[in-house]
Amino acid sequence: MDDASAYRLVHSVRMPMRWGDMDAMGHVNNTVYFRYLEQARIAWFESMGFPPAFSGIGPVIISAHCTFLKQLRYPGDIDVSTLVGEFGRSSFHTRHQIRRVDEPDTLMAEGGSKVVWVDQRIEKSVALPDEMRVLLTKQPA
Repeated sequence: MDDASAYRLVHSVRMPMRWGDMDAMGHVNNTVYFRYLEQARIAWFESMGFPPAFSGIGPVIISAHCTFLKQLRYPGDIDVSTLVGEFGRSSFHTRHQIRRVDEPDTLMAEGGSKVVWVDQRIEKSVALPDEMRVLLTKQPA
């Protein structure tokens, strides 16, 4: 794993937990956490002007993980923070932290992913755009 101190906050988004996110055990299903992380990544990419590129050039997740620390239960809103680490020619690592809005000091889950910039037409990695490199080094607004 990467050194957590090498990551910095780049984005935060609030979203509601939905009734349908829960499972038979009465808490948010573990697969839904990955949806929360995905939505946070997409919101971050869109905020930077890099929306999903289904047939062009853009981000692809090649690995993802999540550690479930405390159960989330409906109803409520969550805040998902996105942090980014060092980046290479075509990739970078993200970390995500999930907290309930009404319990901001309690980390409910943490996860992350490796993002690779890919040309979908040729299915190969390409260099991160210069604009993305600049944005990866900026502090959040």
